[in-house]
Amino acid sequence: MEITIAIDCMGGDHGPSVTLPAAIEFLRDDHDARAILVGLPSAFEGKYAQALAQFGDRAIVRHVTEVVEMDDAPAVAMRVKKDSSMRVAIDLVKSGEAGAAVSAGNTGALMAISRFVLKTLPGIDRPAIATILPAMKGHTYVLDLGANVDCSAEHLLQFGLMGAMLVEALEHRERPTVGLLNIGEEEIKGNEVVKQAADLLRESGLNFYGNVEGNDIYKGTTDVVVCDGFVGNVALKASEGLAQMIATTLREEFTRNWLTKVMGLLTMPILKGFKHRVDHRRYNGASLLGLRGVVVKSHGSADSFAYLQALRRAAEASRNRLIERIEHRMNEYVSEHSKAAQSA
Repeated sequence: MEITIAIDCMGGDHGPSVTLPAAIEFLRDDHDARAILVGLPSAFEGKYAQALAQFGDRAIVRHVTEVVEMDDAPAVAMRVKKDSSMRVAIDLVKSGEAGAAVSAGNTGALMAISRFVLKTLPGIDRPAIATILPAMKGHTYVLDLGANVDCSAEHLLQFGLMGAMLVEALEHRERPTVGLLNIGEEEIKGNEVVKQAADLLRESGLNFYGNVEGNDIYKGTTDVVVCDGFVGNVALKASEGLAQMIATTLREEFTRNWLTKVMGLLTMPILKGFKHRVDHRRYNGASLLGLRGVVVKSHGSADSFAYLQALRRAAEASRNRLIERIEHRMNEYVSEHSKAAQSA
């Protein structure tokens, strides 16, 4: 199935030096994909112009005059910079010219622009940020990771519905399991919002596993873990810090003296395997769920390999009609509960 991805080539810490090589690799790998590359004219000069020319009309360049900087306030990005690479990429999704947009730019600005331009789906109050984290058993989808600090029980239910549809679209897995992040597995644990959310999830028709704890994210206990943005962001940043500490500690220990250096050489194949399994670049690409269009946020510091993963996630979501899946599931939920309310 042919799909088109709008790429904000100017976003992120590295801009075109990362986004354009990733886009070229993406077009080489995916022969049914087209890319609309959005950026300043200077970004497409020299070697990049030659590389993109080989793809013909599968690589379309769209020039803009502005860039959303990483420290721009969301309001400025949304109201003032209307010809920015980020805004134009989102506008392309709105107009239907692109099936998805990818950006490594300012997260707050991307969420604000996406919500303003695309609007939310019927039945969805707030968009959520969902990403993939490595686990002992494959990987786990977690949402929300910072878009919504204060959430109601109904919001958490909506996150569960959207997360399940995301797994169905990207993993082709029917009825994925959904867990609610809590301070214990028992139903009596947690604050009132979490308890109410658990009740709603049990009645939702989802494959609700029940409460899960923080360590279940990395055990792979459930396919989806639902939480509010405050908790999710803290969990994500703590995980990133732990990963950095482990990497630094291993490096220090294996270079402590000549004996540990020899041991390091002997264990190199194991260390490489470990590094591959937990390589955060393989999981790059957070979905902004709940919008009337597919938007994927790449990490700002992503290299070209990591950015390529974000492009692939956007393509998969577009191909497998993620938005239609979420909308259909929300309509089913509303219909079922309207009937239940009438019969009661």
